Amino acid sequence: MTSHPISHGAPLSGASTAPVTSVVFDLDGVLVNSFAVMREAFTLAYAEVVGEGEPPFEEYNRHLGRYFPDIMRIMGLPLEMEAPFVRESYRLAHLVEMFDGVPELLSELRHRGLRLAVATGKSGPRARSLLDTLGIRGQFHVVLGSDEVARPKPAPDIVLKAMDLMDADPDRTVMVGDAVTDLASARGAGITAVAAMWGETDEKTLLAAEPDVILHKPAELLALCPEVTAP
Repeated sequence: MTSHPISHGAPLSGASTAPVTSVVFDLDGVLVNSFAVMREAFTLAYAEVVGEGEPPFEEYNRHLGRYFPDIMRIMGLPLEMEAPFVRESYRLAHLVEMFDGVPELLSELRHRGLRLAVATGKSGPRARSLLDTLGIRGQFHVVLGSDEVARPKPAPDIVLKAMDLMDADPDRTVMVGDAVTDLASARGAGITAVAAMWGETDEKTLLAAEPDVILHKPAELLALCPEVTAP
């Protein structure tokens, strides 16, 4: 694999005339490595609500990016799992870590004058709480969860709302995600879909969705985001 950004499919929106000025990030698998915490929270919630048996975490993992209740419906699991899952996620939040290079990336993007948002499958309160715990909530102009829009990912609503709150230009905005639902949400919002390959994503499935840009390390995003200059 190459170690630099790759154009894949359509060219970067407005790359030659309109540099990126706003970035919308997914949270889990892009900014933070929360897979171990999610696995433990899911396992405990499954045991508490369903009972004995092997928790189908691998299947759950394939649906990440969606709102938790939607995943439960897709998997045919009880919606009652949400309460213990959320409880355990809060309890274990201190174990979540940022991916290497993410703090530096966010600081540099802010230094360059870009507007940053988080649009996540988590609920808004849980996402903001986690970002507070990590000490990086202040890097973002907007943090939105799936419970704060009418239709969560893969619908474009959460990305469109983030862009509206940032007053972002679609031709100058990218969405960075590690799931097919992120790419679909970005495309539905009319912005560039960037695939983050540094987490535990299903690489084959993500590439099959033909992202506009593929990144293998967080710092590679900087190549798409020159310093913002006044018009």
